[in-house]
Amino acid sequence: MEIDYVDERTDELLAEMFAVWEASVRATHDFLAEADIVRIAGYVPDAFRQVESLIIVRNDNGELLGFCGISGQEVEMLFIAPPARGLGIGKRLLRTAVEDFGICMLDVNEQNSQARGFYEHEGFVITGRSETDGMGDPFPILHMKLPSA
Repeated sequence: MEIDYVDERTDELLAEMFAVWEASVRATHDFLAEADIVRIAGYVPDAFRQVESLIIVRNDNGELLGFCGISGQEVEMLFIAPPARGLGIGKRLLRTAVEDFGICMLDVNEQNSQARGFYEHEGFVITGRSETDGMGDPFPILHMKLPSA
């Protein structure tokens, strides 16, 4: 596995990221209806383009296994391809974000207990809660932070 810092966001990379995003969401966000996924998918490519920094992980065959988007000191997105879950990729991406980019905050869907548990295991604690997500949809968000930050 190889971690890369992305400078150029090509159409090919964005398509790979979208495929990982969609497969990951379908595997972990069981609280979303199909209509929600389709609606959210409409603004995902812009989010990929707008995030300040992007870290990706590929396997030895060049297949995208996961990615992490960072803005300021916050993880904006972290998605792992379902077949690659449990291999330590999320941990590597998160630790790289903390060590190389100084991130100390993130938001996670309250209903995504797997992601919440992962972040808690990695040392993040809940510092707040919002009833709606960043788009105003009724999916509660937990705000998390590293206690040392």
